[in-house]
Amino acid sequence: MESPRVIAGVARIVRDVGIAEELAQDALVAALEQWPEQGVPDNPGAWLMTTAKRRAIDLVRRRERYADKLALMGRDLASAPPRSDAPADPDDIDDDLLRLVFTACHPVLSADARVALTLRLLGGLTTGEIARAVLAPEPTVAQRIVRAKRTLAARAVAFEVPYGPDREARLGSVLEVIYLIFNEGYAATAGDDWLRPGLCEDALRLARVLAGLMPKESEVHGLAALLELQASRAAARTGPAGEPVLLKDQSRARWNQMLVRRGYAGLARAQSAASGRPLGPYALQAAIAACHAHAHTYEETDWRQIAALYGLLAARAPSPVVELNRAVAVSMAEGPSAGLALVDALAAEPALRDYHLLPSVRGDLLARLGRTADARAEFERAASLTRNGRERELLLARAAGC
Repeated sequence: MESPRVIAGVARIVRDVGIAEELAQDALVAALEQWPEQGVPDNPGAWLMTTAKRRAIDLVRRRERYADKLALMGRDLASAPPRSDAPADPDDIDDDLLRLVFTACHPVLSADARVALTLRLLGGLTTGEIARAVLAPEPTVAQRIVRAKRTLAARAVAFEVPYGPDREARLGSVLEVIYLIFNEGYAATAGDDWLRPGLCEDALRLARVLAGLMPKESEVHGLAALLELQASRAAARTGPAGEPVLLKDQSRARWNQMLVRRGYAGLARAQSAASGRPLGPYALQAAIAACHAHAHTYEETDWRQIAALYGLLAARAPSPVVELNRAVAVSMAEGPSAGLALVDALAAEPALRDYHLLPSVRGDLLARLGRTADARAEFERAASLTRNGRERELLLARAAGC
């Protein structure tokens, strides 16, 4: 939970994200060694940050070429007011985590490398989780991360939030990273928990900071609106024991209406900033989420409008996952047979070969068509592909229900 903030804080000192990650890991090892004997401190996050920064300063001292930076840092630390280790103010642009995102999304890296590195450093995701998020093999993702760290170190990339054209050049990758971090928090790849709220909160805060930083960018507001609307459902997405609750079974009274209103406002800002131009992928997804939020019950959902929006999204940002989501919307608007035809057309997609939601969606459509034996087999296959314990239980229960 604390690792991304520690890495970001240390990276500001050592100016090297690879070294910052190593120092953060050193601090975590120190905690494992000392806390069992000395007890867990009152503020574990502050302890980790202080330990890592001390090691960073020791490292800087050992390197003569950093002597000038050390002196400057020392004067800044001496004159700066005591810093709180509470989460940063969402309106504060001088944010270490946001600096880390922009640093890892530097143009010297390929787009794939930017996403993989930032998900590793900021999201704290494992290589397997990143591979699932970007639909790529684990060894490929691991190589991207290693090479990205080496490239940033070799090019001496500055740890900063860029301005002007430099910022715009990195914006697409930054938005993608924040989006993927939220998705991992919203539906965890692996483990025993369906949700990882800390990742959702970090992504939502970064999206809000970015919206304040770039108020004229439609897609920035679109992403912020999307995350607000998705986060509004968090409390209703799990039951008393932490089990997943599907959208059709959720109590909409538990949806956070403050976040819904923030989402509506963000979508309106995205539409205004677009100035008549077609909405981008994040704003379109926000519009889809807004359709769900407008419906007081699941039965009142305007599925035809959602299917139409997915059609626009597929044209703007084509991907097999978007097509799978469109198939679900079409099945609700036109019937399960229409949706099943679209899903079957995706069966040969290499990116979806091990994607558990493909057989899960197919199982749902087959169950609605009364083909229960086929549906059971699809749910069981989906359960075998997921690495999240809660999701596996849900899928096996659906299989048993067939």
